[in-house]
Amino acid sequence: MAKYQRGDRVRIRVGVPPTHFRTPEYVQGKRGRVETLCGVFPNPESLAYGGDGLPAQPLYTIEFSQTELWANYKGPTTDTLLIDIYEHWLENI
Repeated sequence: MAKYQRGDRVRIRVGVPPTHFRTPEYVQGKRGRVETLCGVFPNPESLAYGGDGLPAQPLYTIEFSQTELWANYKGPTTDTLLIDIYEHWLENI
């Protein structure tokens, strides 16, 4: 069962584990909003090392304001970025 719903505010967990991970560093620690639940999929961090991908992880599209991501962003304040992030990388804010 998915923990988050469309519109929920979340923060991306910070961490560079010594193993394979699928969360870009430039969004770690940043705040965004859940845009949609994409589905539930095998955990790619487990699959990368021959694991079974279980437990499966909900995958969300998270929307970020460009000004949240880039300190000196000079574009319109309405510019956003959408990126898919697995639930175990999300934190409540």
